[in-house]
Amino acid sequence: STTMASKAAAVLLLVYLSGSTFGIKLTGNGYTDILIAINPEVPEDPVLITQIKEMFKEASRHLLNATKKHLYFKEVAILVPPNWNKGNYPKAKTEVYDKANIIIDEPNKLHGDQPYTLQYGECGSEGRYIHLTPDFMLNDDVSKYYGPRGKVFVHEWAHLRWGVFDEYNEEKPFYLSGSIIEATRCTINITGKYIHKHDQRDCTTDPVTGLYTEDCVFYPDKQQTTSASIMYNQGLSVKEFCTKETHNTEAPNIQNRLCGNRGVEEVITSLSVDAGVAVVPTPPSILPTFTVVQCRQRVVCLVLDVSGSMAAGSRMLNLRQAATLFIQKIVEDQAYVGIVQFTATATIREPLTLIDGEASRDKLAGSLPLSAGGGTDICAGVLGGDGDGAMGDAIILLTDGESSINCQKSVNESGATVHTITLGPNANIDVKQLSDISGGKYHNAADGVDSNDLVDIFTSHTTSDGNLTKQTIQLESTGLNMIGWFNGSVSIDRTIGNKTSFLVIYERSPPDILVLSPFTRTYDTSHFKHDASAKTLTLDIEGTAETGKWKYSLLNKESTAQSMSMTVTSRAVSDAIPPVMVKTHMSQQFSNGSKPMLVYAEVNQKGVPVILADVMATLKSDSGDQYEIQLLDNGAGADAFRNDGIYSSYFTELTTGKYSLKVKVHNNDGMARFSLRRHSGALYIPGYVVNGQVVMNPPKPPISEDDLQADVGSFTRTVIGESFSVSLPPGVPPPNFPPNKITDLNAEIEEDKVLLTWTAPGEDMDQGTATAYEIRFSEDSDLLRSNFSTAHLVTYDLSPKKAGSPEKLSFTLFSIIKNGTTLFFAAKAEDKSFLKSETSNIIQVTKIVPKAPVPSPTDAPDTSAKLPVFLINTKKTYEVEGINELIYHSLFFK
Repeated sequence: STTMASKAAAVLLLVYLSGSTFGIKLTGNGYTDILIAINPEVPEDPVLITQIKEMFKEASRHLLNATKKHLYFKEVAILVPPNWNKGNYPKAKTEVYDKANIIIDEPNKLHGDQPYTLQYGECGSEGRYIHLTPDFMLNDDVSKYYGPRGKVFVHEWAHLRWGVFDEYNEEKPFYLSGSIIEATRCTINITGKYIHKHDQRDCTTDPVTGLYTEDCVFYPDKQQTTSASIMYNQGLSVKEFCTKETHNTEAPNIQNRLCGNRGVEEVITSLSVDAGVAVVPTPPSILPTFTVVQCRQRVVCLVLDVSGSMAAGSRMLNLRQAATLFIQKIVEDQAYVGIVQFTATATIREPLTLIDGEASRDKLAGSLPLSAGGGTDICAGVLGGDGDGAMGDAIILLTDGESSINCQKSVNESGATVHTITLGPNANIDVKQLSDISGGKYHNAADGVDSNDLVDIFTSHTTSDGNLTKQTIQLESTGLNMIGWFNGSVSIDRTIGNKTSFLVIYERSPPDILVLSPFTRTYDTSHFKHDASAKTLTLDIEGTAETGKWKYSLLNKESTAQSMSMTVTSRAVSDAIPPVMVKTHMSQQFSNGSKPMLVYAEVNQKGVPVILADVMATLKSDSGDQYEIQLLDNGAGADAFRNDGIYSSYFTELTTGKYSLKVKVHNNDGMARFSLRRHSGALYIPGYVVNGQVVMNPPKPPISEDDLQADVGSFTRTVIGESFSVSLPPGVPPPNFPPNKITDLNAEIEEDKVLLTWTAPGEDMDQGTATAYEIRFSEDSDLLRSNFSTAHLVTYDLSPKKAGSPEKLSFTLFSIIKNGTTLFFAAKAEDKSFLKSETSNIIQVTKIVPKAPVPSPTDAPDTSAKLPVFLINTKKTYEVEGINELIYHSLFFK
């Protein structure tokens, strides 16, 4: 109908937001475009919306105080789920769940009701999202153990926006400062009592460590005379962040380890996204304004380039194969899909059609364009209608053309989200602007069926309302140009198995196919549905697919090589079991070569990290260069936290071009487990000291280790991230990077020796092998940070190992040290070009000499008893002999 046709064309409009990119903005002193999304599992409750608003109002006041009257919250959007039906909520525009900065969701097994922020690790880099639970928002008996909601939110906002970290440490709650035991905190001026948590006795000291025993807890005074810090304990009367002057550089917390012993305020003003922002006068009102919107059923329009250049090679065939997969397998029931093609003008091939069964999917797939010819005007495709009713809809725009992009302003505020795909090496990368300003995704695809790029891209456009059980999950995606047999396997784990599909794409003639299930079934070519015109074969597994390893074989019966690919998709096994999910992204979407890029992959089951998996990233440039990088979760190099389910690596081979990112995750050896590792969350407050008396809170709800230590089982996942680009200055060679900063340096004393351990960095960040180490120590930690080269040097004969390998150095310093003296160690790595890494984390070690037992009156004195002493002298350089270890003569005294 004319109305439907007009509606379909209207979907083509995109939003123009003053030329800026999508996401949180700082407008003057006020933060705008903040998006908080409620998960569909959360029961509808209008009080929750009220509580969100009250939290932000309170948080705005706290933020203003914490930033010396500079910053506040100005504009907030609240996205309610589509299954909420009691309120009259306006339709969302470009607000989608996957882009939310704050998520309200039911508690997961790892964190419970603890507010936390998903951080990938780089100091000063923005986090992914803040996670809050309905009980935290609605139940005062839950939130009171974390502090006022507004101040808790400011604590999490600092994680999210500025990339700072917690100043407490539940794993190392105490440390020695000289001979004084201190609680890990900031500032050092936070006062309180050290009490046994079971009987409120004064704490006792462990004679081996010199620290308080494990059952000791530091209970801070609820009312403090110091004003910092919110990143230590947001429940106290403190109202500021630690400054450069008040920061506790000795505390063994994550803030010091990852941020080079810098204070929170120093990171905000020098490293964060808001560093150097001009301060303007604060307006009279700092109360935020709110917009409440609702995501509705998905509306997607495929806007497809059919100009003459698309006739080259197999582009039109590849387009049809990938778009057919999207229509048949990826887009969810009850969504609307339309198809528009364009050359110099736009034509509606299929108006918006409700997906309500196989017939509607077949009709849409049959309407995909088959031929190409004519000029290219991308804006003609985007502006294919008058824009009426496009708000909240999505466009998937595919083009290989080079036409100019000048249509942003003419479609201002349409409210549509544009996902852009550029095909081949000559497409205009300026198309990416349309995604940037509307919150869409950008991907670049290479030509050729063996790349499977277009299939991967269309597969990635799943629904994004927060309900993971409704999403199609890509398990396998691989292609080859080959003769003879093409063999592989894919694992179906116990979290998936419904709507499992095997898709084979071939170049010229259909191969023979054999698929073996783990136990009972064999499928051959006769079981596949053949679409000869699209050159695809599809096998749909009825019911729930068997759990275990599925094997497949393709036989190219031709005498010459042809391209073939296999794609396997599935969905959650039930609504009650969230699937294991993988997401990947780069630290930057654009690089000029001034610093290395980081590759990240997150593997989890509804917020619970999956560890010990094999994760491999493939980065491919539009010039054909391909890089295989193993991503690690080892807490070293690019990876900030060991065993947190976030796998990382540096990408240093930067040359000018457009790049795609693809990650494959396997657990074929069955080693993967769920993890107990938590970080970047509000402190559960054990209690306070009020009027001199300790008021204890109930113990923090325990984690069920049985659930988390369970075997994940064999699984396979394949995902892609958004494409990115590198543009080096003309005539400038590819950059040469130093070794990465060592972030896991550790020191212990074993008898009379110091034992240092760390993970080896590389020649270029965490790639290759470094040339040498420079290890220094001091009794002053600030000296190592501010003037590393003047600290005492330890020389040795230790050849660095390959990046990622464990390093160990053991030695005794030929000097005298008193019992209780604390030393601080730090290290740098150097490459063959004499480039040095940043100074490592600063680690402290203290020699504790256990007291000799008091003899009974009847015992004769043992005149030979001597106590070992850790030794130090005034020489600046200390020789360490041997490749891995030196032991000097030990000196003793009575």
